[in-house]
Amino acid sequence: MKKSITIKFLKIKSKKRIALFCFFLSLNAIVSAQVTLEKEVKISDFGLHFNGSKVDNDAANTGVDAPYDYVFGNIITPHGDCIKTYKEFVFMTWYKGGKENRHVMLTRYNTITGTLKTIEFPHQHSGFQNNWWLGESHNTIAVAISPLDGTIHLLYDMHAYGRTKPANGSLSNDYFRYSFSVKNAASASDEDFSLNQFVKNTNDGYKHLSLNRAENYAAFSELTYPQFFLNDSGDLFMYMREGGNNNGAYKFSKYTASTSSWSGFTHFNILNAKNRGEDYNWGLYGNMKYVNGKIRVGFQRRSSNNNDKYEYQNGIYYAYSDNQDGTGSWNNYRGDSFALPLVFADLVKVSEPGDLVATTAANQVYIVGGFDWTVTDNGDVHLISQVKDNENNETKQVHTYKKAGNPDFITTTDFSGAESIYTTGSDIYIIGLTNNGRVFVEKAEGGTNNFTRIYQANSGKYFNHGQVHIADGKLYYYLMEKKTGDAQPIYLQVIDLDIVQQPFNVSLSSPFNNQTFNTGETVALSANASTDTGVISKVDFKIDGSSFEEDTTAPYSVNWIPVTAGLYIIQAVAYNDKNESISSSEITVTIQNKDYTDLTGEIYRIKNLETGRYLDSEETAVIASISGVGADKEWEFVKAGDYFNINSTTNRGILRAAGSPVGAIINTSFAAPREDSDKQWTVIYEGDGIYRFEIRNAVRYLYNQTDNTIIHSENTDNRSKWQVELASTPLSLDDEKLELTSVKVYPNPANNRFTIALNGFNKAIIIVTDTLGKTIYRTATTLGKIKINNDGKFKPGVYFIKVIGDNQNTYVNKLIMR
Repeated sequence: MKKSITIKFLKIKSKKRIALFCFFLSLNAIVSAQVTLEKEVKISDFGLHFNGSKVDNDAANTGVDAPYDYVFGNIITPHGDCIKTYKEFVFMTWYKGGKENRHVMLTRYNTITGTLKTIEFPHQHSGFQNNWWLGESHNTIAVAISPLDGTIHLLYDMHAYGRTKPANGSLSNDYFRYSFSVKNAASASDEDFSLNQFVKNTNDGYKHLSLNRAENYAAFSELTYPQFFLNDSGDLFMYMREGGNNNGAYKFSKYTASTSSWSGFTHFNILNAKNRGEDYNWGLYGNMKYVNGKIRVGFQRRSSNNNDKYEYQNGIYYAYSDNQDGTGSWNNYRGDSFALPLVFADLVKVSEPGDLVATTAANQVYIVGGFDWTVTDNGDVHLISQVKDNENNETKQVHTYKKAGNPDFITTTDFSGAESIYTTGSDIYIIGLTNNGRVFVEKAEGGTNNFTRIYQANSGKYFNHGQVHIADGKLYYYLMEKKTGDAQPIYLQVIDLDIVQQPFNVSLSSPFNNQTFNTGETVALSANASTDTGVISKVDFKIDGSSFEEDTTAPYSVNWIPVTAGLYIIQAVAYNDKNESISSSEITVTIQNKDYTDLTGEIYRIKNLETGRYLDSEETAVIASISGVGADKEWEFVKAGDYFNINSTTNRGILRAAGSPVGAIINTSFAAPREDSDKQWTVIYEGDGIYRFEIRNAVRYLYNQTDNTIIHSENTDNRSKWQVELASTPLSLDDEKLELTSVKVYPNPANNRFTIALNGFNKAIIIVTDTLGKTIYRTATTLGKIKINNDGKFKPGVYFIKVIGDNQNTYVNKLIMR
């Protein structure tokens, strides 16, 4: 049985570090004096710490004078989403020690005056299952400030509580803990910053059972891991995990400052996925963040399959939304879209760290901790993780990253490990504690794995663990000193990272100067934009001096489909939130008329203009079919000398214009290309998407005869005219009714290669696994058929082919390789 555990995100051991992605322009060496400790501020001598032993769930109460035992991890302060900045203030949450105290605390530090103001809330840490004497590291205190109305928000002390958890019902009316302030409380004067700034409930307390005060048990029970984040417009979001470790879902809500209310929850993924066609229920461990202009999710999956090789989590999964509210327009890293809630985690899978170790034995791959991710301002995606082979006692630290513009990820184990990643700009930084507990900073360029240490504290206090927050070029490191007892000192270090703000600037990143494109081709217009004050509000793309289209979120990009040949001047204009603008350099691109006779490189359905029937390959015969569904209606044009072969994508070969009987068209067993004159065709484009196909050395055309056979004929009426449709283009509803959605695999058994034919799919994720569940092949396609060559990947044996459609329906076929 897979056990319920917690990931200790902030515990930094000798080989663990906290990774920060940010933008440094002037730090060059370990002796760099620019990275400096500005100040160190003691927050309290009484940060709560679980200083006892890890014990069973039913351990007895040993009293307030005994060490504070715990069930999962021993870190509770600082922990979770516990530090934020707003204006000149730093806000930090903590539990007050010792064991008998446990009060929720909020401290505000004024970086200008040096004043500390602390609010003590009535609530005390509940402990595991409301047993206060058992420390519970899940129960963090998250804090956020809405910059739109100055309200403070706290979510705290929760681990999937409800009317039956704990079983004695003691939290039936205390399962959700939310406190919030009146407007502008965040910047209230020191004299006024007190508990009175917070809104009371109907019982004269400060805890609310929902985000909008009214009780809603179904929506607000069984929640864990509170987190807040802001988008570029200052909108505040919260998210939590609903459910449990191997059947859990992220759900999130947006705060509307104008009405002081929260939206209903949107689920990123679904609970009880098995009921929707997934093989097993699954939960997720990771983060939802707003980074580089988008709401994104990165996670590792916890499956309820207790017999695979994974003891707990597996995989690296990542997705992002093109919707600023995150309520739709979700994509995996390849750009394949999917609808919420996500049912099949494999739709967003990036890689499998479990394949980097040797063991295949049940429950021997341990993937817990050391996982986080981020995206730089340039669009570089970085994910870190660790994997342990318990059978062979081997641990690997894993860095999986993709430089902006590259289609695929790179995975390396030449990485010393980290706990968390933060982004501000285009470079990568690791910030953490040395073996003896002192702060260091390392740097690498975004999209790389090349780290260099540029700062290390060589004196001062020794720290046990901490949490990082970055704002305006400064590192706010919230730390617990290495001491003893259940109440230990907590500090804030403010470190100037000397991050030089990027100037107000915009530059085109695509297309390049003097590039050439065809009419009808999609041309991506993309730009990088930055500002030294405020934020970028939009980038306006201009063509020949006229506004074409705007993009308001990074990465800034729009699509242009030119229809007229000629030279065009492209320019980008960036605007900041003060409506100031700056223009990029101009570039010139050439648009040339597309050669419509070159149909190579795609797979088509060929449809007769007169009859509306499709060219259909049936063994040696070629007929006209009323249905366009099926691989036998799919064709490709292959260059053969100065002409083309018309090749069936089945194994039936290329079209031949036979001499006997006169006019006969047959399939051949020959593979393209072939330069026999009876197998070569001239493609004639007549305009408006209409084609004729003329046999070489004869003025005779591919022709749909009145009996719906296919011949070659001298006739030039509409039966000699054809339309070509991309096979990836969905058919009409009537066509789709002719054949249900299906997946066919042939030949099966297979030797060197096999074909997967997809009927009724707009797009699909294809995953081939062995009997142990290891992924051997994975791709996304919009084609109706793909051919897969063995290339040594497939050993003799049984494999399973899972096809997931864009509606998240799944189809599974068995494949035998000889």
